[in-house]
Amino acid sequence: MKKRRDDYIQRRYDKERQRNVLATPGTHPFRLVLDSLKPFYNPPKIFRTAEAFGANGVHLVDIGTFDPAPAKGSFRKVPAYFHDNFDSCYRQLADEGYTLFRLAPDAPETLCECVLPEKAAFILGHEEFGCSFDPVDYADIHSLSIPQYGTVQSLNVAIAASIVMYEYVRQHSQD
Repeated sequence: MKKRRDDYIQRRYDKERQRNVLATPGTHPFRLVLDSLKPFYNPPKIFRTAEAFGANGVHLVDIGTFDPAPAKGSFRKVPAYFHDNFDSCYRQLADEGYTLFRLAPDAPETLCECVLPEKAAFILGHEEFGCSFDPVDYADIHSLSIPQYGTVQSLNVAIAASIVMYEYVRQHSQD
């Protein structure tokens, strides 16, 4: 039974990935980088929110097949860029003039204090292991935290993505 379900999800993913080729960038130039996230739940939810906030695109670094159903059709609407490793993603974004921001709960600068440039890319790492790269190797990547006041040490990655997209759009909505 599980094999049939996995086969069904793979077919649905392949179909939606083919449709993604026709996706067009949203109204805002920001991009998201999903770095080695668990494929089951968060990537499709992030695509759904990225479409709602008008994202230019979503980069997927070392993320396997996921069920696109929770994206409610957004996986075919927001351009997806697939990378086997972070360095290829980094090079593409740097070549396109993006300023990269890594979300990390221990970062000294908060999202609320930062003036976000128009061409911003936000890196969201695995909830347990963080980013797949050593930040020391990428000195030009800025680290930001989302202020939290409870005892929880981090947010669900889809929620963190939603917050950063909201703040970006809030800062750039006067255009």
